[in-house]
Amino acid sequence: MPGAQRVPRHAGGALNAGVTPVEIKEIVYQAVPYVGMGKAFDFLHVTNEVFTSRGVALPLPGQSTTNQETRFEKGVAAQKQIFGDTIDKMRAGAPKDQLHIQDFLAANCFGDYYTRTGLDLKTRELLTFAMLAAMGGCEPQLAGHVVGNLAVGNDRAALVSTITQLLPFIGYPRTLNALRIVNEGTSS
Repeated sequence: MPGAQRVPRHAGGALNAGVTPVEIKEIVYQAVPYVGMGKAFDFLHVTNEVFTSRGVALPLPGQSTTNQETRFEKGVAAQKQIFGDTIDKMRAGAPKDQLHIQDFLAANCFGDYYTRTGLDLKTRELLTFAMLAAMGGCEPQLAGHVVGNLAVGNDRAALVSTITQLLPFIGYPRTLNALRIVNEGTSS
């Protein structure tokens, strides 16, 4: 459970700063499609332990807005809201044996997570940007989410500020790579 041992300190600090339990849980949920359930699972359990120790009643109110029948359609709509017609081009250009991955991306990543309440779209997109920058090795996706952040109203200053806050946690190589991607995506 590497990293999960820091969750109580950070979750407790977030609660002390006024971040709601729903917002904290949604931050963890937003990480699932990017880091995978295997990494997020322990964080979900530790977050619940923090909530229980703080007297937060569980389960928290559900934030899902989709179901099995609507998640794909609503996911594509969310993608298009953020990335516009690029989504149609990406889907049209996908090899036939890989289109199912595009379907998974739309239904799961965007339909199951981006459509949830509890955090607004600007926050979800900024969180995604932060996670991709922190992971490193995801520069093509990071570049796409620079565009996505600009589309939802997070400006260059917000992206640079986010990377600056991440610096002590992710180190200089990932920070400098993320800054390069921001610079490429925001230069006109």
